[in-house]
Amino acid sequence: MNAIQFPLSRITVAFIFGILVAHFSNVDFIWATLLIAISFGTFCIAYFWSQKQFIQNNIFGFTTYFFSFCLGMYSLTTHSSSNQKDNYLNQIQSTELPHQAEIILREKLKSTLYYDRYIGLVSKIDQSNCSGKIILNIEKNSLRNHFQIGTTLHVFSVIIPHKPPLNPNQFDYGQYLTNKSILAQTYVGNLKFKVQPIIIEDLFYYSDAVRSKILLGLQKVHFSSVELSVLAALILGQQQEISQDIIVDYQKAGAIHILSVSGLHVGFIVLFLGFVLKYLPKVKWVNYFKLAFILLVLWGFAFIAGLSPSVIRSVTMFSFVAIGLHLKRKTNMFHTLLVSLLLILLFDPSFLFDVGFQLSYLALFFILWLQPLLSSIWEPEHKITKYFWDILTVSFAAQLGTVPISIYYFHQFPGLFFVTNLIIIPFLSVIMALGLLLMILILFDLAPLFLAQIVEKSIALLNDIIHRIASFDQMVLTDIPFNSMMVLSCYLLLIAGVLYCKRPSFQRITFVTVGVLLLQASFIYTRWATENKSELIVFNIKRSTLIAERNGEEVTLFKDTETDKYNPIQPYLTANFSKVVKENPVPNLMYVFDKKIVIIESSSAYPKNVRPDILIMRQSPRINLNRVFQTCRPKLVIADASNFRSYSSLWQSTCIKEKIPFHNTYEKGFYKLEK
Repeated sequence: MNAIQFPLSRITVAFIFGILVAHFSNVDFIWATLLIAISFGTFCIAYFWSQKQFIQNNIFGFTTYFFSFCLGMYSLTTHSSSNQKDNYLNQIQSTELPHQAEIILREKLKSTLYYDRYIGLVSKIDQSNCSGKIILNIEKNSLRNHFQIGTTLHVFSVIIPHKPPLNPNQFDYGQYLTNKSILAQTYVGNLKFKVQPIIIEDLFYYSDAVRSKILLGLQKVHFSSVELSVLAALILGQQQEISQDIIVDYQKAGAIHILSVSGLHVGFIVLFLGFVLKYLPKVKWVNYFKLAFILLVLWGFAFIAGLSPSVIRSVTMFSFVAIGLHLKRKTNMFHTLLVSLLLILLFDPSFLFDVGFQLSYLALFFILWLQPLLSSIWEPEHKITKYFWDILTVSFAAQLGTVPISIYYFHQFPGLFFVTNLIIIPFLSVIMALGLLLMILILFDLAPLFLAQIVEKSIALLNDIIHRIASFDQMVLTDIPFNSMMVLSCYLLLIAGVLYCKRPSFQRITFVTVGVLLLQASFIYTRWATENKSELIVFNIKRSTLIAERNGEEVTLFKDTETDKYNPIQPYLTANFSKVVKENPVPNLMYVFDKKIVIIESSSAYPKNVRPDILIMRQSPRINLNRVFQTCRPKLVIADASNFRSYSSLWQSTCIKEKIPFHNTYEKGFYKLEK
């Protein structure tokens, strides 16, 4: 039985489809509950009826998949924090007034210039018990480094729900946090909180204590700060202290994935333990001991790495992989992978929308499915040659399986990823092994200085190699336009191609042909949609004005000279398959799509003999809007982010009195006018 014929495969696909439908259609909790009740009832009836039938039919299978689909919908709606009555956002009356909250610190995040940032659990809001995660931003204090995980703070501050992006096609950080069940942020000054004397000593507290002891021990052996930040990211999952220059180098070299604990790191541990334990006697009880020891080490690693969702996800996935390896049946590797996928999504269905989750499972699936085919192309005679050939085939299989979705999310492709993986994977395995050994010895105060120096020099060499590879900027393809339709057609063609290479047949070459046609159709449709789209965008940029007029793939910009300080135009161009053909200063009068647009800037000059459809205010003109309305009465007034907030508020009040729609980009984000 191949993987796709395994019943659990179809059940998992139906479950995932249910999650997707619930996510994109915003299914109500009551409807989800009704559907799960109906599907469970029909499933039970079909099960008992099928027991009495001598010849089985497809009714029981259909009801099983329908129940799995409804379970996916129900699971997402019940796990959604916004649907939970005790969530703190559902307990407060206003998001504009400050509230008293009791917050337990759960995880330290990367600090900003002015704030230390934590993920916290809200246990009380305005004296009412509640639940939910929140981002806590605490104003920096020179007398305090950071708080221990498990510390309880009483804060008095405004709870700020996430807002959509203020510019088109911008990264939606709010949705990213919502997918992690974090629904809001709060900012706290030094005098706006009180530290409780009692610390919650749970697993997260002890995990943080272990990491703190390890980092303190590394500092005592005079570990360089740069190398220490990279080692902490590689093994402890702590990226807070990594410099931006290091991150950029790893991105350009196609090695950014090694700076966050993921399936790659956990896979190294599984392979290393398998290599060490293979010399034990091959008897039944020893095999069970090996499996138990590997699982114990994996979850011990998850504990040291902070028990973050991404770490737990990777360890869970490879725990099932370890079980599959223990069973020594090839098909079980796919089955155990599906079991881990289904269990993780049952535990938290929002993982499905996590980029790391998608990349991890796609990479592992294609390694298991495609790498044996690639490896069979050539069988080297020497062990060293075979070792590097295996690295190359594994890297190619993983990269091929993840490249469509990587380009979709990040719009770039590191051309030297082959070189990077060939060099750093053997190197990284050594650093992981020595680094873990060093940290274990530090916990028992037994770390030798020479071992610390070896690890430090190894990381310094790794950083130098990555920097040299990243210096070839021309090999990094950036701003690649790619949409979801192209992603789906790419994966269809990829799957069809692999199936044909594994076992050529007329049906499979037909499947490949369909994949090619669909990929071409996606490009043709995208080009047609681009050519037939015209719109005007007023962007939201602090202290600057940027207006884009797009006709097909050609964009004309109207901008201030200061706009280059922060220019959100590139994400917009990439997402819309467009390019800038002309740049002009911002005019006082524009005619766009049969609309007359008057723009008033700081000089307060404007054409008084024109009755505009839209009036745009920029650069804080000192003008009485009531007098403007006496000579021209627009259908809409827009104030961009180049204006003082006080001016925008005054204009808004005037528009409300005059019953004229008002769009403030500070609050509502960009404005779009379509043809």
